[in-house]
Amino acid sequence: MNWYLQVLKKYAVFSGRARRKEYWMFQLFNAIILAAIALLGVVHDMFFILYIIYVLAMIIPALAVTVRRLHDLDKEGVWILISFVPVVGGIWLLILTCTEGIRGDNRYGADPKAVELIDAA
Repeated sequence: MNWYLQVLKKYAVFSGRARRKEYWMFQLFNAIILAAIALLGVVHDMFFILYIIYVLAMIIPALAVTVRRLHDLDKEGVWILISFVPVVGGIWLLILTCTEGIRGDNRYGADPKAVELIDAA
């Protein structure tokens, strides 16, 4: 849950880098929350409005963490647009988000893994 909240604290921060763990934990908790709201929507139609509000509220953080994830791979945020290419675009973005980031500093900042190891010491 900490990773999810960390992304929400950086609500519209498109600069810097995001580790795979930060990206995927955010996606996991986001999917769990969406599924829970959808299940509640089966019980009562009012939850459909909550579902729409939640989706709209999460668009910017989801885009921001994806752009930061691409920055970890030393790719520009514009690469997110590859997902609009039919069939292969979404697959390619999935592969990119699963790929290990560049070790060491790159043009988008310090290696988040190295920073986390220094903070832990």
